[in-house]
Amino acid sequence: MKTRRTLFASLALFALSASLNAQDGWISLFNGKDLTGWKSNDEVPGVFTVENGELKVAGGRAHLFHVGQDGKASFKNFELKLKVKTTEGGNSGVYFHTQFQEKGWPDAGYECQVNSTHTDPKKTGSLYGVINILALKQGQPEPKGGKHIKVPSAPSHDGEWFDYVIRVEGKKITLTVNGKTTVEFTEPEGWDPAKELNNMPGRKLSEGLIAIQGHDPKSVTYYKDIFIKPL
Repeated sequence: MKTRRTLFASLALFALSASLNAQDGWISLFNGKDLTGWKSNDEVPGVFTVENGELKVAGGRAHLFHVGQDGKASFKNFELKLKVKTTEGGNSGVYFHTQFQEKGWPDAGYECQVNSTHTDPKKTGSLYGVINILALKQGQPEPKGGKHIKVPSAPSHDGEWFDYVIRVEGKKITLTVNGKTTVEFTEPEGWDPAKELNNMPGRKLSEGLIAIQGHDPKSVTYYKDIFIKPL
C-alpha cells in the first residue's frame, strides 16, 4: 500500500509540474537523451553528441538547427534560456532567425557568441559583429565592423556552467549572462547590415530557426536545459 501511495504521489507531482510548465509557457527544445527535433548539417559529421544529459559540441565546423519534431519550427518573438559551459579555447554560438544551411557560417539571422578563452576577441555575450564584448590582448587590433564594448575578460569562465538568456521582442534584442545584461540592441528602421557591418548582410530580424554552432576542431563546448518561451 505504501508503494502504491508513493507512486500516486509521484504521478500527481509530475502532473502538477507539467501543468505549471504549460502555464508559464516554456517549451523544452532539448530532451537530454538524443537530438530529437534537431537537424545537423553534418558539414563535419559527429560534431553534436549527447552525453550524460548534455549536448556536447566538438570536432569541427557544423551547425545544429532546431527544426521541431514536424520539421516546421519557427520563432519570431521569444525568450530563450539555456546553460552553457566552455572549455579552454572553446568557441561556439547560438543563432536565431536563421535558416537551415548545408555548409558555412549561417548567412541569415544573428549570432550570440559563446567564447571564454578562444583567440577571437569577441567574447560570450556579444551579438556577434553587431555589438561585440571585446577582450583584446596587448597589441591585438580591434576587429572591423559593429560597435565594441571593451572588457578585461569574458563574462563566462571555462569549466563553469553559465546562464545565457536571449530575448527578442519586436525590434529589440537583449542578451544576459548570469543575470547581467551584456547587450541591448534595437534594430533601427532601414537597417542595412551590408553597409553597417563587415560582410554580414544577413544580420537582420525576421523569423526562423534556433541553431547551435560547432566552430573548429579544437573547440569543445556543452549545452543543457534549453527552453524557449514564445512572446
